Amino acid sequence: MAFLSGCIANVAFARLNEATVRVLQRNGCEVVVPAGQGCCGALHVHSGLKDEARKLARKNIDAINVDAVMGGGFDAIITNAAGCGSTLKEYGELLEDDREYAHKARVFAGKMKDVTEFLAEIELNPRMGRLEAVVTYQDSCHLAHGQRIRSAPRKLLAAVPGLEFREMPGADICCGSAGIYNVVQNEMSMQILASKMASVNATGAQIIATANPGCLLQLEAGVRLHGAKQMVMHVVEVLDQAYRRA
Repeated sequence: MAFLSGCIANVAFARLNEATVRVLQRNGCEVVVPAGQGCCGALHVHSGLKDEARKLARKNIDAINVDAVMGGGFDAIITNAAGCGSTLKEYGELLEDDREYAHKARVFAGKMKDVTEFLAEIELNPRMGRLEAVVTYQDSCHLAHGQRIRSAPRKLLAAVPGLEFREMPGADICCGSAGIYNVVQNEMSMQILASKMASVNATGAQIIATANPGCLLQLEAGVRLHGAKQMVMHVVEVLDQAYRRA
């Protein structure tokens, strides 16, 4: 596996990246973190800065060494950030008019997988300890709507012994993070967050799981403002905790 560690995740959620590597290793993967990788360009695309995004895309394609990918060097390229994954899977479109990078970009995008998507496709290592807790899941918009991945995170949570899953109302409605909208449209974002936390609280869940760093930040703010001291965790952090308890 080539693991893209991201920029926000790498700074604000370094423990999440460590958990991601551990979970992949527990499932028989050799994980490589390529040197030279950088921002995926998602926030630039959101802001209409496509030329800047293309520069970043080329840098990441070079860092992965797509020639090695085509030669079987990597079985998959993994991200744990749904917002990044949505853009990374679109590199083929982003660079379709670039003579030098168009083919490389298509190969790169074809190997891209969200970590929950990948883990749900393999025979998951069942050697986990029990987590006696109630969990609910917030769909990241970029995972559910952008990448059409909905069942994979739920399948992974269902595999954890002792964990009780409760679906929240409107789980696939935005939490208010929305890329950069929690900054540029803060008032609207906070209104959406308050509504989301009402849905979370109705489940009685002790853990709010999601699959995107932006959502993690937003939901952590939601817990401080409107919550009941819930833990906010990425799905792979839940898996990591179960594996470590084993």
